[in-house]
Amino acid sequence: MSEPVDVDTRDSGALRISVRTAGIMLAFTLVFTALMAGTYKATAPMVAASALAEKLRLIGEVLPAGSYDNNLMADAISLPPTKALGLDDESRLWRARRNGAPAALVLEAAAADGYSGRIGLIVAVGADGRLIALRVTSHKETPGLGDYIDPKKDRNKSKPWITQFANLGFDSVPREKWRVKKDGGHFDQMTGATISARAVTNASGRVLAWTMENRERLFALPADGRYEESKP
Repeated sequence: MSEPVDVDTRDSGALRISVRTAGIMLAFTLVFTALMAGTYKATAPMVAASALAEKLRLIGEVLPAGSYDNNLMADAISLPPTKALGLDDESRLWRARRNGAPAALVLEAAAADGYSGRIGLIVAVGADGRLIALRVTSHKETPGLGDYIDPKKDRNKSKPWITQFANLGFDSVPREKWRVKKDGGHFDQMTGATISARAVTNASGRVLAWTMENRERLFALPADGRYEESKP
């Protein structure tokens, strides 16, 4: 005949095992959290420096370094989601100055109507109303066909397609002509790959028009301020 089982003893043993297991898990969680926090603290400056370097690299592609003498990163403002820029999220706008006078505005934008979706852009607009330059920052256009909008993938290395926008304003190309030639506009496009070019061209015209309409307010805001659209 088997010995009776002491229920209290069995429950007490199970409780001790559960408590020990919970203690081990808690200790593991605390150690893991401390390690993650330490790693983040150690790598945060490097991540921030890398992000800053990437921003400066992109800005450098559209704005010559010798055209301004202020600290662009310190002379920036926030923009709300702006339809004319094709942006659904907040973004940053950098203001270039030379000898204290407005020189150019550098801003992010997007064309939502690329062949394969959104095309990210960075644009520099001079205080004199010229579009100094623009570059594609992200896209999913068809390789070998629509991706010529990105100068790194354009086969014409001597004169990439996107450089045709450089140093143009509405005084030299009227607003109504800020379209590809297939649509009756001024700008070239590749045969058989018009959609990508059309999206970038139309977006650049909208960005230039919006920037010139608001440039005085954009330059006048205090550093790290926030621009708000005028209400009708």
